[in-house]
Amino acid sequence: MLRGSRRGAAWAVLLSLTASLLAACGSGSDAGGELTAEPVTLRFTWWGADDRHKRTQQVIEMFQKKHPNITVKGEFKEWNGYWDSLATTMAANDAPDIMQMDELYIASYAERGALLDLNESKKHLDTSNFDQKALATGAVDGKQYGLPVGLGMYSIMVNTDLLAKYDIPVPDDTKWSWDDLKKIGEQVSKAGGGQVFGVQSPGINDTAGLSIRARQQGKAMFDAGGKVVLPQEIARDYWQYILDLAKSGIAAAPSVTVEKASAGLNQSATATNTAAFGLWWNTQLTALTAASGAKLKLLRLPGESQGRPGAYYKPSMFWSVSSRSKHPAEAAAFVSFLANDEEAAKILLTERGVPANQKIRDAISGQLKETDKAAKEYLDTVPVSDPPRITPNGASTVDTILKRHTEDVLFGRTTPDAAAASFIKELQAEVDAAK
Repeated sequence: MLRGSRRGAAWAVLLSLTASLLAACGSGSDAGGELTAEPVTLRFTWWGADDRHKRTQQVIEMFQKKHPNITVKGEFKEWNGYWDSLATTMAANDAPDIMQMDELYIASYAERGALLDLNESKKHLDTSNFDQKALATGAVDGKQYGLPVGLGMYSIMVNTDLLAKYDIPVPDDTKWSWDDLKKIGEQVSKAGGGQVFGVQSPGINDTAGLSIRARQQGKAMFDAGGKVVLPQEIARDYWQYILDLAKSGIAAAPSVTVEKASAGLNQSATATNTAAFGLWWNTQLTALTAASGAKLKLLRLPGESQGRPGAYYKPSMFWSVSSRSKHPAEAAAFVSFLANDEEAAKILLTERGVPANQKIRDAISGQLKETDKAAKEYLDTVPVSDPPRITPNGASTVDTILKRHTEDVLFGRTTPDAAAASFIKELQAEVDAAK
């Protein structure tokens, strides 16, 4: 999800300045203290489009009616400008009280002291209806720096209309392997005659896929200390698999794959009905169904029954509180409202993902579209393992690095083995440079 190395560099410089500012003084009041009856103003920032803004503003108004002494001022932006703006306000000692936070950046902000440990605000922030594996996605060194808002899980999305057209049965996703995906993908490609391919090529924006491949073999991308520990042979096999898909015609030609990846979800092979299988987050089912007009079904990832389960909860985003907030108790109460209030949930629904709060998931199920219900069911029924280590400080460039190496492999500019070695070395250098 990273949107450019230049922006990342500017953000790192600003956060370095933030660190020195935050070292000077701490939070303005006690996060576990009593809520004040005096007038309070909280600033709340998030990224997103118009629908998110409208729903969020409605929820803000609901909260203010229940807490008439608290005013919440919304500050929303597009993703592209959000992180530069947040870093600038942090560096100027003018951070918002509550912020929407992303997995790529939470460790960097937390390790610089910019975020409040939400464990300090348990008096006002109820997390009892959150699965511990979900909460772990926002924890760094035992401290809860982010409360997951929505959850997603990686999945295979299959176009059952295409399989029916070619008289190919839907595979048994409780048993299949990555080789099985290749085999059924080859059947589809042969039947599709060059117009429809078996598999939408992964790898362009597939950091989760590489991580899951490692997890299925008992390995990881990063260790607990943030060091890159991905074995080179796993990364090599990952790129060899992608290259084999392209060379065999199971996936489209590299030029088509790169073009579709750059064009966005609506132009993807899944959305345009030009591939039967694709790797997607389960929460993207509704958007892809609308774009394709086809019947799409969520399948478990291949390889989950052959080794260790690699599937895990991926937070859509987090709610975080600034460590410099002058009103941390009130900020925590607002976060608790966002996460736990059923009336608020009926407005927000799944706009920020399938709710991480299990009780809220059940409360809104009657209002969900069939595709959102399917995404919820997938989240509720597919086994998950403990989440991977949060992306460490400096590694927020991982998607950009992965994309570049994948393109180099697909276009024959490098080999899978050389790409694997280079990827690991470059990613470790980014982590080391951030220390």
